[in-house]
Formats: sequence, C-alpha cells, structure tokens
Amino acid sequence: MVLGVGIDIIEIDRIKRSVEKYGEQFLHKIFTETEISYSLTKANKYQHLAARFAAKEAIAKALATGWGDGFKWKDIEIFNEKNGMPKVKLAGKLAAFVGKEKSLKITMSHSDNYVACFAILYQENIAI
Repeated sequence: MVLGVGIDIIEIDRIKRSVEKYGEQFLHKIFTETEISYSLTKANKYQHLAARFAAKEAIAKALATGWGDGFKWKDIEIFNEKNGMPKVKLAGKLAAFVGKEKSLKITMSHSDNYVACFAILYQENIAI
C-alpha cells in the first residue's frame, strides 16, 4: 500500500551557486560525507549534488514530515548500488519514523540543467 509520494525538481546551477557562495558550510549542512565524496569524484559534481538534494526534498514530501521537529538533511543519505540504482539510508528520527515495516524507493533523472526525483513510501502486507 502506498503511504506517501513526493517529487522535486531543481536547477543544477542553483546547487552550483550555493556551493560556490557557501562552500564547505553548505556541503556539510546538506550532505553526508559519503554523498560529498561520491559527488565530488564525478565529472559533473553539481549534477550529482543536485540529484541528492532533490531526492532529500522528495523524500521529505513522501514522508509528509517537513524539515521541522528535529529532522536533519543528513538524516537522509542517498547512495548508489553497484548497478547504479539509487538507494536511501535513513538515520535519526526519520529511521525510527519509517521503521522496518515501511520502505522507500526513489528514482532520479536529469537533463543538462535540471534534476528531478520521485520518492514513494510504501508498506507491504497491510491488513485492511
């Protein structure tokens, strides 16, 4: 059963401008060390950072929690499996909120200028 969906689109240049203006402060507020290390090794690092930013926004929308109540950007980590499929790792209150009975899936897409992400929160085997 689908419990929530979220979508986000962002201009890649917006993330580039934020990194150029705020540098490490911006990176370490929004992204985990794993996300930063992964993205900065890519030829188009801003595209990868923007994808992770959009994914976090889409996930927040799917969870319908918003960014208040102690949830942090770095409580959501986006990583890729060996085949390239994006995956989500939650920490802190978000991990407790989702628990073991719910699952999150995301998909990301990009063009030269934009990145979009769609997230779905679901639970299998719900008795109605």
